[in-house]
Amino acid sequence: MNELERAVAALKQEGVIAYATEAVFGVGCDPDSEAAVHKLLAIKQRPVEKGLILIADTLEQLLPYIDIAALTAEQRATVEASWPGPFTWVMPARATTPKWLTGQFDTLAVRVTAHPQVRALCRAFGKPLVSTSANLTGEEPGRTTAEVVAALAGRLDYVLPGEVGGRAKPSEIRDARTGTVLRAS
Repeated sequence: MNELERAVAALKQEGVIAYATEAVFGVGCDPDSEAAVHKLLAIKQRPVEKGLILIADTLEQLLPYIDIAALTAEQRATVEASWPGPFTWVMPARATTPKWLTGQFDTLAVRVTAHPQVRALCRAFGKPLVSTSANLTGEEPGRTTAEVVAALAGRLDYVLPGEVGGRAKPSEIRDARTGTVLRAS
């Protein structure tokens, strides 16, 4: 079993894994597993009310979670033109999207990544991942496999070895309906 297969196996067993993204390592899990998401939130010491980001290989992987029809053609075109890439968009969530993903909101933050290893991971897993920075809340995110292991040793089910992309800062977050920047990159 190679590293990617080990990561997918951990995800299928409701595990929490770490993996390289465009700027930092991310921590992720199966978005459809309430147990896995609560485990991730406990590791991060993050309240469920804040909501989470889903990272995917394609827009199609995100459609079960977001209400793309709530966006105008122009809004959708703006979003799609930025992907794949380091742009996270806050979009209307489907009514069926679990509160453990949306938190206190009726929206969900989503991104189609350009990072080849994360894209391969989402393809192999067959759906998006919950994705948040690999660190404890308030700490600096890990940028190397060794930093992640040192910071989160014993808390994760698997660390997928990899290299982060060349970005200095995490993805920009914008509201898909208004274009408002919620987190600059």
